[in-house]
Amino acid sequence: MARKILVLAETREQVLRNVSYEVIAAGKEISEGGEVVSVLIGENISSLASELIHYGADRVVTVEDAKLSTYTPDGYAQALLATIKEENPEAIIIGHTALGKDLSPKIAAKLQLGLISDVTAIEITGGNVIFSRPIYSGKAFEKQIITDGLIFATIRPNNINPLRKDDTRTGETHSLSVEIKDLRTIVKEVVRKATESVDLSEAKVIIAGGRGVKSEEGFEPLKELAHVLGGAVGASRGACDANYCDYSLQIGQTGKVVTPDLYIACGISGAIQHLAGMSNSKVIVAINKDPEANIFNVADYGIVGDLFEVVPLLTEEIKALKLNVNS
Repeated sequence: MARKILVLAETREQVLRNVSYEVIAAGKEISEGGEVVSVLIGENISSLASELIHYGADRVVTVEDAKLSTYTPDGYAQALLATIKEENPEAIIIGHTALGKDLSPKIAAKLQLGLISDVTAIEITGGNVIFSRPIYSGKAFEKQIITDGLIFATIRPNNINPLRKDDTRTGETHSLSVEIKDLRTIVKEVVRKATESVDLSEAKVIIAGGRGVKSEEGFEPLKELAHVLGGAVGASRGACDANYCDYSLQIGQTGKVVTPDLYIACGISGAIQHLAGMSNSKVIVAINKDPEANIFNVADYGIVGDLFEVVPLLTEEIKALKLNVNS
């Protein structure tokens, strides 16, 4: 059953986020041979359309306006609702990001649609699109389908693999004119904290520290390891509460939910609230002095030892391996 799928591409400072390619891949699977239309919302973003086509989009719709240069729920909702009305898709897919989590319920309410959020896997059976999502802080999974109306879902980043980039693909780009008006929120200035060069929510490798890092300076070995691996630094709530790092790094039930390829937990005990934010990582490595720490129950590999001895050794070994590979 071929379907027309509308997917929302996300940008940050006029650069496409990885989740933009992941929702295209999800859309391709759901479309079953139908059309995947990617929508770009913002200011001066039409030049990014070709990249979306190279990653599998069949067409791209751009909605550009100076009022859309920074995300606001009212502005983006007007742009997306106008695109949905024009395209009349059979499914809408958005990333389960900070933007997606804020925007998708608003769109669902406006269109009176059901919404399946935080999807980690998709399967097609008997013409039905079945979405899997974690519940009870990741301790169980449930499968859901939309039985009436448009299919509407948000996809957790780093769970749907993007399609292979094909620079030879071509597709149509269409600009849609939408009057953005009556905004209740106006962003005057965006102040970003200078943390890591790699976005924590999209990082393939995360080095996370807990109370075991003991101080703000204790994060320095973790930052060095993250730099060598091309990853990001995260933290447990305990480390944030102790003022060892900023809350923007917090991973867990009340922080960010991440699913990297590699998660290295350093000095983290493994409280259930933290596990809710990282237990679906593909490979988990735990470093802790306490052999009874709960983090070892979810880890694929465990190292019982002092993180201040183990992490620098890991860093040096990885540097040596990279040097050998490059020589």
